[in-house]
Amino acid sequence: MHVNSENDDHRRANLIGGLWMIGSMAAFAFEDVFVKASSKALPISQILMIFGFGGAIVFACTALINKEPLFVRDVFSPPMRVRAVFEIGGRLFYVLAISLSPLSAATVILQATPLVVVAGAALIFGEKVGWRRWTAIFIGLIGVVVIIRPGADSFSFLSILAVIGMIGFAGRDLASRAAPKTLSTAILGLYGFISVVIAGGLFTFWERKPFVLPDTNIALVLVGSIIAGVTGYTCLMKAMRTGEVSAVTPFRYSRLLFGIACGVLLFGETLNVTMFIGSGLIVISGLFIVSRSKKIKIPNDPT
Repeated sequence: MHVNSENDDHRRANLIGGLWMIGSMAAFAFEDVFVKASSKALPISQILMIFGFGGAIVFACTALINKEPLFVRDVFSPPMRVRAVFEIGGRLFYVLAISLSPLSAATVILQATPLVVVAGAALIFGEKVGWRRWTAIFIGLIGVVVIIRPGADSFSFLSILAVIGMIGFAGRDLASRAAPKTLSTAILGLYGFISVVIAGGLFTFWERKPFVLPDTNIALVLVGSIIAGVTGYTCLMKAMRTGEVSAVTPFRYSRLLFGIACGVLLFGETLNVTMFIGSGLIVISGLFIVSRSKKIKIPNDPT
């Protein structure tokens, strides 16, 4: 009787964690929608800086409420410096991707991030990855190639932006795994969003567009992006702390459905056979890796 009660609690925790993860992925999908919509009226560098400042303020306030110091020596540790570099690259190129190319395609490519993280964990941290998971990683990356279709008449170099962004996020996640344990999720969130501000500042030198005073509608869209980003991050934290990670992680792929739906319904994007094939390969590979992992450590970072 006691065992059955524990099993019921276990399943309930996994279900609640899965719902938190679905909510997180939905919020991140809407964040992408708001960013893409605002890119029609504002320079991308300005969007990054406003979004980064907004998120940083929220997490700074959270840390202060929890009586955590905002500036500690561990923030400048080597893993955190590496994390900042990859965060800057990932955010910049992914925002460029969703601004200049179809949202649905960029969202699908982003789903390959866990595959790259597992491969990086094996190569960098020496984690044991058997031939089955290496095969799954290879198949998932083939799915990315199928989507971007290099050499085809329909190939666009804009697809590479999403690939670079995905690699940046994977590098950020790997660096987060090596970050000092003394740093809370609020502090990691604070400096993650500060990196977004830096990314926007650096891109101003390339973009060379004057900042624009947003009208009321665009200002509301920007506020929406900040709210969606912070909400997604908060739900992600709830998900990773409720139930088993191996049970909750597969729900990350719900972002693919949200991203594609938003792209089709809100931006009039169309899907093709290669998109379905590529996304199928990525999702199946990711789910297989999760099923083969007895214990998976997912970094507490927004995706």
